Amino acid sequence: MVFELSQSASDALWLETHQQFMPVTSADGLETISKIPPQLGKGYEREVALQPGVELHIFDSTYQDIAIHIPENQHPVQFMVYVSGVADSGDFIYQDANWGYVGGSGIQTPVRTFFPGAQHQVGVIVHVQPHLLAQLFGNSESKLQPTLDVLVPGDEQPQQVFSSPTTGAIRAVVRQIIDCPFSGVTKRLYLQGKVFELMALQLEGISTPVCQNRMLKPETMARVQQAAAILRSHLETPPCQTTLAQRVGVSDRTLRRGFKQLFGTTVLGYLTEQRLALAERLLRDTDLSVTEVVHCCGYSNPGHFAAAFKRRFGITPRQCALGVISAQS
Repeated sequence: MVFELSQSASDALWLETHQQFMPVTSADGLETISKIPPQLGKGYEREVALQPGVELHIFDSTYQDIAIHIPENQHPVQFMVYVSGVADSGDFIYQDANWGYVGGSGIQTPVRTFFPGAQHQVGVIVHVQPHLLAQLFGNSESKLQPTLDVLVPGDEQPQQVFSSPTTGAIRAVVRQIIDCPFSGVTKRLYLQGKVFELMALQLEGISTPVCQNRMLKPETMARVQQAAAILRSHLETPPCQTTLAQRVGVSDRTLRRGFKQLFGTTVLGYLTEQRLALAERLLRDTDLSVTEVVHCCGYSNPGHFAAAFKRRFGITPRQCALGVISAQS
C-alpha cells in the first residue's frame, strides 16, 4: 500500500523528526546532517551551503512505498543525479541510476512523486539561483546559451525540465562529492569545484542535440523529453504515437525527429528498450515469474517478448531470472 502525503504533511513529519532527533553539524561546520522521518523510512540527508545561492544536498535513504504530492511552486534551478534508486513523477520526470534531472527556474506544476519501497536511494541534488547559473555558464557565444535561455525563462514563466543521461563521468563526479575526503576550507573548495563540474556535465548532456542540429529548438527538446517520460511511466499501456505527440504539443513528424536526435532511435525503439530494461531488472531483482514480467512490461505475446529479450541481452528471460550474466547489458 502506498503512503500518500501532501507536501505540508511531509514537512510536518520532517519538523517533528528534527525536534526529536536534532540535526547534527559536522566538525568543520559545513554540513547539517538530518535523519529521515521514521514514518517514511530510514537514512539521512546532508545539506552543504557551498556559497550564497548554491546549495548541495546529499541523500542516502530507503523509503517505504510513499508518494509526495507537491503543489504548484516557484522553483530554483535544480540538478539531480541518482547513483541508485528510483523517483517516479509520472509524466513530469523519471529518475534512476541511468537518468538524472535538470529543472529550470519558474513555476513548477503540481506533481506527484513516487518513491518505491525497499530501494536504496543514493544521490545528490544541487539548487542554484537563476542569476548565478547565467554568471557561471552563460554568454552570447556559449554553446550552452540556448539551453540556459530555456532553463531561466524569466519571472512567472512555467518551469522546463529535462531528463539528463547519467554518464560514467557524471557517476564518478557524484561519487567524489559523496565521498569527499577533505574538511574545512579545502572541503568547501573541493565540493564547489565538483558541483560546478557536475552542472557542466549535465548541461552538456541536455545541450548536445541543440548544438548538433539547430532545427531542434530547446523548447521542442523539452517536449520530446516529456514524451519520453510519459512512455517510461506507462510501459504497460503506452499511448499511441499520435496521442503522445498531441499530449506534449508537437506534430508526429517533430516527435519522430526529436526521438531520433535525442535518443538515436524511433519512438517504438525507445519504448522497446525501456520495456526490456525494466524486464531485466524485474527478472534479476524480484521473484516475479517470466509470465508476470511479460505482462508488467506491456507484452501480450510471451514468444515475441522472449525473442526481443534474447536479441537485446543475448540470453533468454529464464536464464536472466536464474542469474546468468549478459555480456550485452
